[in-house]
Amino acid sequence: MRLKSSLFSLILMALTGIGGMAMAQPSDAILKVRQRFLDADINTLTFHNIDEIFETRKVMTEGRVWNLPLMPVPLDFSYEYDGKTIPAANFPERTYTNAMLIIKNGRIVFERYFNQTHEDTHFLSMSVAKSITSVLVGMAISDGAISSVNDLIVKYVPELKGSGYHDVTIRQALMMRSGCNWDERYDFNKATPMSDLHHGAIVENRFRFTSPALSLESVHPPGEYFNYSTVETGVLGWVVERAVGKPIEDYMAERWWKKAGMQSYGFWIADGKPGVGRVVNGMGFNAVLRDYARIGLMMLQKGEANGQRLLPAAWVSESTIPDKSSEPIAPAFSLGYQYQWWTLTDSDAYMAIGLQGQYIYIDPATDTVAVKVSYFPPGEQEAENETLAFLRAVSEWQPARRVLN
Repeated sequence: MRLKSSLFSLILMALTGIGGMAMAQPSDAILKVRQRFLDADINTLTFHNIDEIFETRKVMTEGRVWNLPLMPVPLDFSYEYDGKTIPAANFPERTYTNAMLIIKNGRIVFERYFNQTHEDTHFLSMSVAKSITSVLVGMAISDGAISSVNDLIVKYVPELKGSGYHDVTIRQALMMRSGCNWDERYDFNKATPMSDLHHGAIVENRFRFTSPALSLESVHPPGEYFNYSTVETGVLGWVVERAVGKPIEDYMAERWWKKAGMQSYGFWIADGKPGVGRVVNGMGFNAVLRDYARIGLMMLQKGEANGQRLLPAAWVSESTIPDKSSEPIAPAFSLGYQYQWWTLTDSDAYMAIGLQGQYIYIDPATDTVAVKVSYFPPGEQEAENETLAFLRAVSEWQPARRVLN
């Protein structure tokens, strides 16, 4: 029996209070885990056991695996945070890390797993899925299924006519600038639109995750005001599915995962059973650590993966180069936002970032990719701030030249 199953059983026993009888009432037990899977006392386990908790859809792979050369070296550098100089080797434990990997010049120089995880563990990426959705939009445009980012969303999803998305373009949604009145707050213990959506769609599967988009109103002119919204990414996923004529998981497998030589299947959280629900493409993707690194490498290599061009180089640039005409979204950290990617406005680096500590960091100037999957406690800010400081130091780090040359 895999350790994964025994860990999951312990979670059920702890949360339901019914010990060995937990599996006698799986729907009640699983519902309780779904309600609490973000919590600090269990998320180090739930974040890598998602397929035992939620409805899911697999993204299959096949063929030759894209080889990532392994050249491990010590983390022999330090970084500055909160007025202190901290050895890089201390970073994973300081910041609730489940696994971490660093690639320099195309080679894995650091890879480590914690908390009963390993190379075959599938980790939840949270909003890293938004950046994955951006890639899928770019692929659909390259395939001719979507004509342009300047197309109106209702061209592909006419159900949204009359809603706040009526006059919104794909580009405006990619930049989280639809002007729709969505309130993205992650306090799921209070009654908010986001908590209602979380419980109704993801936990209980009573309605689809994109349902709120049908009734959202426009409160700002499209394109002017940044408002981070997972529903907005869900709408983009809806556009992709309509444009390509198949579910996201099937399109992603055929167009990306199989061609890129991913070593394992990926999977999405879904908001209902097969035939009813669809993937929650704004926060629900899961993959093994090295496959997240392969996503980063594909972006670093301007759309090339496993010896094939899968994404136009122009799309990679358009998606990730900061818009210098707009104010940074988070000025204190020089963070901007482009096509579902967080940008560093003072460098060429950019990131996919997910709730509670999930990162794919790419710095073209220093040939760097870093992946960190974590279990931050809900609302944890210090670990997030420290991670940004660490990632900037990773860019500057130059491992022993005799190893990398």
